[in-house]
Amino acid sequence: MSSDRLYYTDSYLVEFDAVVRDLAKQGERWVATLDRTAFYPTSGGQPFDTGTLDSVKVVDVFDQPDGTVGHVLDGVLEKNSRVRGHIDWERRFDHMQQHTGQHLLSAAFEKELGAKTVSFHLGSASSTIDLDKELSPDQMAKAETAANTVVWEDREICVTFMTAHEAAKLPLRKEPTREGDIRIIEIKDYDLSACGGTHLSRTGGIGMAAIVGAERFKGGMRVEFVCGSRALRSHRGLRDAVAGAVRLLSVLPEELPGAIEKLQTAGKAQQKAQDALRDRLAVHEAAALAAKGQKIGALTLVAEALSGWDANGLKVLASALASNPGTAAVLVTTEVPLLVVVARSQDLAFDSGAVLAKLISRFGGKGGGRGTMAQAGGLSGTPVDVLNAAKEVIREC
Repeated sequence: MSSDRLYYTDSYLVEFDAVVRDLAKQGERWVATLDRTAFYPTSGGQPFDTGTLDSVKVVDVFDQPDGTVGHVLDGVLEKNSRVRGHIDWERRFDHMQQHTGQHLLSAAFEKELGAKTVSFHLGSASSTIDLDKELSPDQMAKAETAANTVVWEDREICVTFMTAHEAAKLPLRKEPTREGDIRIIEIKDYDLSACGGTHLSRTGGIGMAAIVGAERFKGGMRVEFVCGSRALRSHRGLRDAVAGAVRLLSVLPEELPGAIEKLQTAGKAQQKAQDALRDRLAVHEAAALAAKGQKIGALTLVAEALSGWDANGLKVLASALASNPGTAAVLVTTEVPLLVVVARSQDLAFDSGAVLAKLISRFGGKGGGRGTMAQAGGLSGTPVDVLNAAKEVIREC
């Protein structure tokens, strides 16, 4: 038994009639099997269609082991009933634009640069093509231009069916992996590929195929791209971001990189000056805190809750305190979630990391360290509770 897959011959089909052959409960939802369907199931890197059967929503579509198509319902239908199917056209057309655009870009990468497509993925926001070789930005731009030239020529896209033996005689971009009848997607005089997905009838429907990112991946290149309406949304987002940056920095668009570099340089210089001031302040603050130290056996413990210090500041301050022989420090922020630093001088023997681990087990948070210093963040409870607990742990050391 198998379902008559109407999308194989007409990707533009939006409505169809069918009979519910079977209903099965899977988890909390019903799965309907139809005698014929225009719903595309998740397959070959392309996501599934959504829509309705009568008034019941179809929320997922998948291939079943027996060759039929399963329609996951947000509701229930009657077995053997005749239903009217309706495809979410906006979603379907978006997938057609992306999938056809992928065929075209993959063909351009191979024709122009000899870069073969290893795999691809059509995502909900953008899609990716994995290539078998690394490419420079200029090379990717060359393939992108070639692909869009074919888009603007509005070439015909044909769907044909043939046997695996007949398909083996064609210059397919990639050898088919299935047996039996093969579905061939041809972009006129540019690409021949075996594919079961939904596609446009002409390349002009792609609108534009735009590369929006790329990174090295498994010895080759992973290229991120958008087509059609996604490309338009991407352009609008980039346009608005550039306009906002231009307005804030009072520069022309082409001057943005230089202006940002200046800001980064100034920010680094300012941060360096702030760090130097913080270190100087820590020395004075440590001297004042040292006077508050409490004797616990042979050591002097400085346990304080402080406001306005970040994690790095606490570490500098704790290090300054621990530079005094026989001194241990437990410093906690007053802001929540709490930051805590445990430090000791070189002549003391307890493990700061072990002390911190006991505090984390009681108050939560994450962190680590060992020997002379350890720190953590995300602790719950009050600063007083954490400090009292730290005193108890250190007394036991």
